[in-house]
Amino acid sequence: MRTVTYITLVVSIVVNAVVFGVGAVAVLAIPALNDHAKYLLPAWVAVTFLVSPVIGRIMAPRLRLREHPGDRPRFGLH
Repeated sequence: MRTVTYITLVVSIVVNAVVFGVGAVAVLAIPALNDHAKYLLPAWVAVTFLVSPVIGRIMAPRLRLREHPGDRPRFGLH
């Protein structure tokens, strides 16, 4: 697999946790939504599983190391 794919997998796990936490707090903190929490929380879990890989894929190229120190040509006796 490509490096971007590995980064996407790792980032999407973290994004999934954050997005779920934000939605769960919103559902449980708002009294009007709290009444329907038994339906909204499972739906929110499904939404986070669908959204987190997309967000992870958007973030992955930005998290790559631009220039690896070993990739630079060295001149002289370093």
